[in-house]
Amino acid sequence: MFNLLVSASLRQRLVVIAVALLLVVYGSFTLPKLPIDVFPDLNRPTVVLMTEAEGMAPQEVEQLITYPVETAMNGMPGAVRVRSVSGVGLSIVYVEFDWSTEIYRARQQVAERLAVVQGRLPQGVQPQMGPISSIMGEIMLIAVTGDRTNPMELREITDFVMRPQILTIPGVAQVIPIGGEVRQYKITPNIFSLKDLGFSPSDLEVALRRFGVNTGGGGRTYQQD
Repeated sequence: MFNLLVSASLRQRLVVIAVALLLVVYGSFTLPKLPIDVFPDLNRPTVVLMTEAEGMAPQEVEQLITYPVETAMNGMPGAVRVRSVSGVGLSIVYVEFDWSTEIYRARQQVAERLAVVQGRLPQGVQPQMGPISSIMGEIMLIAVTGDRTNPMELREITDFVMRPQILTIPGVAQVIPIGGEVRQYKITPNIFSLKDLGFSPSDLEVALRRFGVNTGGGGRTYQQD
């Protein structure tokens, strides 16, 4: 076969030269239009679910958060693999889809499954869907420490000062603060005093839920003649 191809090319020299010139001209026109990607996207469409569970050990995170979320994602149309990582107070679930799956449709399916599994998670735990980014992106871990600053102040500086400024950098998809002490109110009620005042624990819970809620002031407008 190779000898036949060589002999035919030698007999049809002009045809071979003409085809070669056409290929050179076509390549000259298409070369400037080719996309240049030094690091091509090598991963399938992936949806990342991150859940922060303050104060939980890795075993508790795995049993109470990672396992229910991972179980809900299994069997999803188009999903080819579901993997997870459980750490101290943090659960990460990766849902990988087939190459032909549209990423926005995949995120919609994951959001629907999350709405179903939310009721089985611990109170106050809310999974967050990560942004659309590639695994080729660089991940940087930054530790914030201070000799004269307590962990609560460090967490507030990270949440309200550092995170917004880092998000303004081009190419940064997401910044997730982890650790420290989140400011919270702890109330230890006296059951006997509540009983004497005629209040139940449910009444106290309702009052605490209303504490700090912003509501419209309303009011009336009067016109003077």
